[in-house]
Amino acid sequence: MEPWGFTTLTLVVCVSFLVILSLWRKDYKGRKMPPGPPPLPIIGNMLQLDKKDLSMSLCKLSKKYGPVFTVYFGSQPVVILHGYKALKEALIDQGDIFGDRGKIPIFDDNYKGHGITFGHGEKWKQIRRFSLMTLRNFGMGKRSIEESVQEEAQFLLEELRKTNNQPFDPTFILGCAPCNVISSILFHHRFNYDNEKFLSIMRISGENFNLLNTPMAQLYNNFPWLVRYFPGTHKKYFSNMKKLKLFILDTIKEHQETLDHNNLKNYIDCFLYKMQQEQKNRDSVFDLENLATAGLDLFDAGMETISTTLRYGLLLLLKHPEVQDKIHKEIDRVIGHHRIPSIKDKLEMPYTEAVVHEIQRYFNLAPFSLPHEVTRDTQLYQYFIPKGTTVFPSLSSVLFDPKEFPNPYQFDPGHFLHKDGSFKKSDYFMAFSIGKRACLGEGLAKVELFIFLVAILQNFTIKSTINLKEINIKPCSIGLVTVPPKFQLCLLRR
Repeated sequence: MEPWGFTTLTLVVCVSFLVILSLWRKDYKGRKMPPGPPPLPIIGNMLQLDKKDLSMSLCKLSKKYGPVFTVYFGSQPVVILHGYKALKEALIDQGDIFGDRGKIPIFDDNYKGHGITFGHGEKWKQIRRFSLMTLRNFGMGKRSIEESVQEEAQFLLEELRKTNNQPFDPTFILGCAPCNVISSILFHHRFNYDNEKFLSIMRISGENFNLLNTPMAQLYNNFPWLVRYFPGTHKKYFSNMKKLKLFILDTIKEHQETLDHNNLKNYIDCFLYKMQQEQKNRDSVFDLENLATAGLDLFDAGMETISTTLRYGLLLLLKHPEVQDKIHKEIDRVIGHHRIPSIKDKLEMPYTEAVVHEIQRYFNLAPFSLPHEVTRDTQLYQYFIPKGTTVFPSLSSVLFDPKEFPNPYQFDPGHFLHKDGSFKKSDYFMAFSIGKRACLGEGLAKVELFIFLVAILQNFTIKSTINLKEINIKPCSIGLVTVPPKFQLCLLRR
């Protein structure tokens, strides 16, 4: 290149950069947003945030900027809510205003606004209302769903007995049980643990859970307009989601062929019947796309979240054998060894109930829940938050509040116990989030976590394959989700 050509190119690049920087600063200063660390053009505050523990980074920023502050993920401003008071005022007191779903590109590009979890506006309200009513009709919150969980617990125990005291990774087996519970609600069908289709779906779902925290997935969420054209783990995520959706669509097709209006057996049947009822309504949200996406929402959330929490719970009990001993004593006193646990046992098992809550608090599966979006201009504290702003509620800031939970970074069931040993409820327990976007399956999750965990400990003593001091309970990563470390254990029959 000629010297004059190189000089001209350099000047053009520099001038272009200065123009972009000037426009960025003007736009940044013109935005009426809560305070926060000054962002850089294009990359925002990425250099100030720890990608492996985003939650801790934002906790440190809150000490400087307060309970409501702004950070930039790339060029997108995001308002962070930190602490119980800020979350309550936004998600409860202004629930309608903070009730829409915020933007996460990797989800937006996959779900495209359909379904329960990532739907928007009035369409989302209709789908959620229908789903909640249908799930209740099929037993969520009732005795019938408890019986389904108890039945699956028997299959789980049968599979665990096959380990014969030998070391094994519990990831797969612990995923099978909740997968079958949600399958019975969605499809009126459960899978054998050696079913090839079942094995494939389990593998794909588990892989996707881990892919969400990979560097490329995080880059995609910050720069989707650029990263979507590059190879990486985000491509694998999208490929896996297509396979999961195809599995749901194939199942829907089977149900379409056998649909009986007088005998609706599951969620898919009810949705298909609703589609037929509204086929003359041009604006109906009850279509095949929403059914497939809602089914995928329920299937994915109903399986991976429960199995991952159970797995981390067993890891914590390996690290704290004294806690396991106390649960064993409570099980022997209240239930014995001749019947399956039930939800009514909770009333007489305050220590075990406290342990289940502490596992969820300490694990902190979804540190920011999922993002919300402001539906109209509003104020929170003294700050103006414009319509369309993405809002991240920091559940971590509540679950690890030292005023409510002394020594919050220690695993201690005493956080949920009164001095007399009775169970202590806490408004700060937000493992399922709060407000209009709280977890739809909270009731089912509570039943599963209690019955599955108690059934395992009723029948087995869990033993570590390594020295107690060497057990690592630190998550692999803490981003959109918390990913527990891999480990092995042995189950000794009691």
